[in-house]
Amino acid sequence: MTRAGLFPILIAGTLAIVTAIVGSTITVLDSWYYSLQQPDWAPPDYMFGVIWTAIFAMIAVSGVLAWEKAPTRRDTEISLGLFALNGFLNLAWSFIFFRMERPDIALYELVALWVSIIVLIVFCGRFSKWSALLLVPYLVWVTTAGLLNYQVVQLNGPFG
Repeated sequence: MTRAGLFPILIAGTLAIVTAIVGSTITVLDSWYYSLQQPDWAPPDYMFGVIWTAIFAMIAVSGVLAWEKAPTRRDTEISLGLFALNGFLNLAWSFIFFRMERPDIALYELVALWVSIIVLIVFCGRFSKWSALLLVPYLVWVTTAGLLNYQVVQLNGPFG
């Protein structure tokens, strides 16, 4: 592997790790969180870390593939921007839900996160089917998280 070939891997891996670490520091499981009624089908708390670790790894690989397969520099820049926006929206959801303690507002923000994943899948899929496919589990998980978020709002609202 050439030095230039390692650059996207180092960047994508580093950004995925940083996003995961920042997200984990924003996610506070305290008395407020444990006081929330959860739906019966909610996964156990330990599964969230396992699932997010796998998803962030797939996002990083997807980003590398998109970077390597992008036909133009502009496509590379757009895909990097879309991944950055998605990472921001991912962190924003955690901040709104856990730090602001507003699952109701987080539910609306989650729609923007979900749309950003769809845009990533469609955009990257134009030049890398594998990049797009690696994002599908992320979409499924965020959809599941959205349903869980909706149930938390239904079981515990109103908030604020």
